[in-house]
Amino acid sequence: MMNDDSGQKTLYLRILRSSPQEAVYRARRALTARAVKLAAAGGMTVPRIPPVDMARVRQLETPRFDIRPESGLIAQILNGKRFLLQEDGAESAADPRMLWEPARLQHLTYLLACASERPDDAPALRQAAVSMALQWLDGNPFPRGPHYASPMECGLRIPVFFYCLKVMDDPRPEAARALAGAIYRHAWWVEKRLSLYSSLGNHTICECVGLLFAGAVFRNTGAGRRWLSRGVEILKREVRHQVLDDGGPAEQSLAYHRFVLDLYRLAADFMERNGIEGSAALKPGLLSGERFLAAFEDRAGNLPDIGDSDDGHAVAPGVRPKKEKAVEKDPGEYRHFPDAGYTVIHTDAGLRFTFDHGPLGMPPLFNHGHADALSVTLSVCGRDILVDPGTYRYNGAPKWRSYFKSTRAHSTVTIDGADQAVQETGFIWSNPYECEPAACGTIEDGFLMESVHTGYRRLNPPVAHRRSILFSNRSTFTIRDTFEGEGAHDFELNFHFHPDVKLVRQGRGWSAENAGSRIFMGLTGEDEFHEVRGLESPLLGWFSPAYGARAASSVLTCRKKGHPCAVNFLTVISLTLPTIEHVHSGKAGELWKTGSRF
Repeated sequence: MMNDDSGQKTLYLRILRSSPQEAVYRARRALTARAVKLAAAGGMTVPRIPPVDMARVRQLETPRFDIRPESGLIAQILNGKRFLLQEDGAESAADPRMLWEPARLQHLTYLLACASERPDDAPALRQAAVSMALQWLDGNPFPRGPHYASPMECGLRIPVFFYCLKVMDDPRPEAARALAGAIYRHAWWVEKRLSLYSSLGNHTICECVGLLFAGAVFRNTGAGRRWLSRGVEILKREVRHQVLDDGGPAEQSLAYHRFVLDLYRLAADFMERNGIEGSAALKPGLLSGERFLAAFEDRAGNLPDIGDSDDGHAVAPGVRPKKEKAVEKDPGEYRHFPDAGYTVIHTDAGLRFTFDHGPLGMPPLFNHGHADALSVTLSVCGRDILVDPGTYRYNGAPKWRSYFKSTRAHSTVTIDGADQAVQETGFIWSNPYECEPAACGTIEDGFLMESVHTGYRRLNPPVAHRRSILFSNRSTFTIRDTFEGEGAHDFELNFHFHPDVKLVRQGRGWSAENAGSRIFMGLTGEDEFHEVRGLESPLLGWFSPAYGARAASSVLTCRKKGHPCAVNFLTVISLTLPTIEHVHSGKAGELWKTGSRF
């Protein structure tokens, strides 16, 4: 979702001027929305709802789910609990994401999924879910109110209404008409307001999954057949666009990649179970995407926070589309993804290290990417040590939104206080950077990685930042940051830690411990880190554990000024060594003295 501010409007005008087709599409979409709302305000019924074929609905098979039930949650939902995001006072009121989350009605999906595994309780749970769906529709008449503002939200609700319609054991005609009417209206509205052109992304997948379900319900109508065809066509096209050849996400967000892949699994299973052609075309991308995410999982099955996340679920919290079989993880220690731009290292000791050498995000708006080129994360035995700081929130807190996306909030180097790209709005970037394809390879005692990004070539005079990383002895990372360019510049190296990490000074270095998992790190030569935590002016040292939540966290930082060719940083991170001085006698010291590139 996006803020409707002047900066965004200005950038949209630039985009639309360059694409007449998009300009026409957006104008038509806006005029249609206005006409429909005016008609509804005048008491007109838009659109006309055809009769639903309940016999067809009963024949449709629902997708299969994997459920991780939470003790007591069913009772809580029956007593009024809804799935909410964390709130932090006044800022929450300005963020529609807080309002939209419970209106996705995923608590109903949770009830119905649990009903399939609890036959004794199933009738009562089904009746409760249907009743809650009807109450929501009564309180939110189409197309008025905030819940019809986003076609993505409408697309996510369509499967929920289908599940409710499907489980009605003895459907009352008026209840069935209300649910079927909701499906039809939502799909009709989505079709006219699809997220296309520069808005392509995870929103588009939500909307097309909605069209798929609605099209199956109303397949006996022209509109239903059109929705089905359009939804499947775009899903097939976008799986090749949004899932890169190596399985990575075009949006450069691991959380949204999980979200999109779950939507595709939901769609593919529904299509297969109901004889809808096209699921085979989805599976190669779906499988490669699952393999990509599996490479990032630590021992606890957790993914690092890379890129935006709004904590959304494709189906519901605790409920995911069923996997046909578990994805086999690559047993290798070093996993390189050249298209998405990541290298991941795993060891038997439980270490997971990620190196980001990928692009900013999905053009032309790069909505969910962060300016995190050449940043790293590190966890040990499922405990996060070095982290991406997360997202915090999208709307209502512009300075925080800007910080969590910024280069300074990531474990890399910021030059002249500038981001690696230009933040036009809370979602839109301009002047996107690119990363040189990473040079990676094994050596006798470890693994080498190196890349350079273009983000600071827009400075006057321009600067290039190169990061080289040596992993040696299965326990030590030597990270060298070097620069090329002219003039005098300000260089700031930051490493961000999880809030649970305790930093302790040890000589010229530092130990960092999280629940028994520990690393040692420091700078060689005369350089030294100093610790900052929870600074508010300027912002530095913050972590977002969930959407709408933030906490102070520690950062080790080092700042230098000078000519690019005269400035460098050499950071040593070790799982076993409490001091850093002796690295000069090893491979890292040799590379440092010779200045050779990996």
